[in-house]
Amino acid sequence: MTALFGPTDAVDRAHALRDAGAAGVFTFEGPHDVFAPLTLASTVGGLDLLTNVAIAFPRNPIQLAHQAYDHQLLSGGRFTLGLGTQIRTQIEKRYGAQFDSPVARMRELVGALRAIFAAWQDGQRLDFRGDFYQHTLMTPTFNPGPNPFGPPPIYLGALGPRLTRAAAETADGLLVMPFSSTRFLREATMPAVRAGLAASGRDEAGFAVVPEVIVSAGSEHDAARRLLAFYGSTPAYRPVLDVHGWGELQPELNQLSKQGRWAEMGGLISDEVLHTIAACGTPGQIAAHIRERVAAGGGWGGTAAGGGPAGTVCLYQPGPIPIEVLAEIVDELARFSGA
Repeated sequence: MTALFGPTDAVDRAHALRDAGAAGVFTFEGPHDVFAPLTLASTVGGLDLLTNVAIAFPRNPIQLAHQAYDHQLLSGGRFTLGLGTQIRTQIEKRYGAQFDSPVARMRELVGALRAIFAAWQDGQRLDFRGDFYQHTLMTPTFNPGPNPFGPPPIYLGALGPRLTRAAAETADGLLVMPFSSTRFLREATMPAVRAGLAASGRDEAGFAVVPEVIVSAGSEHDAARRLLAFYGSTPAYRPVLDVHGWGELQPELNQLSKQGRWAEMGGLISDEVLHTIAACGTPGQIAAHIRERVAAGGGWGGTAAGGGPAGTVCLYQPGPIPIEVLAEIVDELARFSGA
C-alpha cells in the first residue's frame, strides 16, 4: 500500500497505483481530511483502503463508526479503520481536545466501536458505559443495519510498549510507526505484541502487524532526512533512537525545532541513521530493507484478522516517487512475498 496525499487527484492516483501493482492505498492525518480521499478512491475498485491513521481522540466513537461502516460498504469490504493517538501537544493545542490517560482512553474507544458495530450488525442493545465514552441510545432512524461485508477491522498505530500491548489486546492489527527500525521492531515492538496477545488469549496468527516504512528512491535523500529529523525531535520517538545508542540526538533536534530552525535539522541525520530507519536507494535495495523489516515482525505484514488487508506493508513517501519507480518496488516486493 502507498499514500493518497489529498482529495483533488485521489481518483487518478488510485487508478495509477492500482495499475502499477499496489494492493491498496492509505491516507494520513495531514493537511487534508483523512477520509475524503478514500471515499473517492473507493470508486476505483480493487483496492484495499486504510486510514493510517485517523486521529482518534478529537472524534466521537459514533462519528468514527459511521465513517468506517460507510467506507466498508463503499469499498466492498476492503476498508480498515486505522486509529492513532497523536501526541499531547497536537491533541490539546491543535485540536482542542483531551489527552489524559491515552492508553486507557484508546482501549475504551475500541470497546465503544465494537459495541456500536454489534448494535448495527447483530441488533444488540447499545449499552456501553465507560469512563470516557457512554453510548446508550440507538434509535432506528440512526441505525444503518447490518453491513453486507461485516464491520471493518480496527487497527491501532502505536510505538510505546503500553499502547502496543493494548493494540494486541483489543484491536485486529497494529500499524507500526514509520519512525522505526528492524532492531526496534524485533526488540521492543514484537515482545509487547506477544505480551498483549497472551494476556487476551489470542493467537499471533490472527493479528496483523503492518510495518510502515519510509521510502526514498534514488540517490538524493534530503526530504527523507528532514522527515526523520521532524520525527526524531519528538520525545515520544526517542525510544527508537535509544535502541541504537543515538538518544542524545533527540533533544538536539528538539531544541532546533523550538528555535524554528527546521532547515538545519535534516543535516543532523547521518547516513547511518538514515539507512537504519528509512529504505533508500534502488528498488532492489528498498525491497531488501523492507524484507528485513517484515521478517523482524514475524512475516509478510502479519495475518489480518476480520478480513482486513493481509500481507501488507505501507510505503511512506517523504517526497513523491514516480509511479514507474513505485511499480518496480512493488515488483521486487512481490517476488519476496510470493505474489
